[in-house]
Amino acid sequence: MSVRTGALLIHGLGGTQFDLGSMHKVLQRAGVETHAVTLPGHGSQPEDLVPVSYEDWLDTVTASYRELAPQYDTFHVMGMCLGSLLALALCERVQHSKGKLVTLAPPVFIDGWSTPWYRQLRHLVYCIPGMASRMKVEEDEPFGIKNATVRAIVKAKFARGDNFHYRWVPLACIRQVDRLRKKVLAGAQRITCPTLVVHAREDELTSLKSAEFLQAALPDVRVVVLENSYHMICIDNDREQVTNSVLEFFGYPPVPPRRVRGADKA
Repeated sequence: MSVRTGALLIHGLGGTQFDLGSMHKVLQRAGVETHAVTLPGHGSQPEDLVPVSYEDWLDTVTASYRELAPQYDTFHVMGMCLGSLLALALCERVQHSKGKLVTLAPPVFIDGWSTPWYRQLRHLVYCIPGMASRMKVEEDEPFGIKNATVRAIVKAKFARGDNFHYRWVPLACIRQVDRLRKKVLAGAQRITCPTLVVHAREDELTSLKSAEFLQAALPDVRVVVLENSYHMICIDNDREQVTNSVLEFFGYPPVPPRRVRGADKA
């Protein structure tokens, strides 16, 4: 009887599976059956995020996990950005032990180089009734991407109105991310499964402090630091290093190296 391996992949805030680049395809080629989940409030329009809580997101990924995990001998959990926070919270909630956990660019702390000095003032805005629902947090350059060619592609997608990522999210949604971050900070030490953390040194949203926290809090953790990417690590200059780090962590051979189009060191 064949051994089945599956994986649940969770996208980022305002995003889609595009956030994970070629991860689904790469894992499927290695023999892993991948499953995508669309988080509540996503896949339609940004306004739909206003009433959504982090509990809604977590309940959705938990339901997917509980449906899928029993079908496999080994079942992994992976998330990108917000998805990585949800993956952490999920693995704590279900005491995941059927496979491994991968967190890609986990924003345990929102303290990257592009976050403004007044970022903490958002907590005051949360206290003003209705304000967080009306305020928009825009996606803007560099769009989390260091590679100039890929960044231009993403900019063109936004200009065309392609439905691959929201152009903005309500501040109310950031409040839910902040609530989820607190949950992860409080519960990370209760996660027991082997964990991989992949984080860019130059991540403009979240500094290496996030990776360092997880390295200290989790009992079985491996950290990979990328040297030539911003936040969207699955589609940026180090994307092959990201996929190969995941493949190695899961026990599969790496994909052959190839020249990265448009890679830049600037």
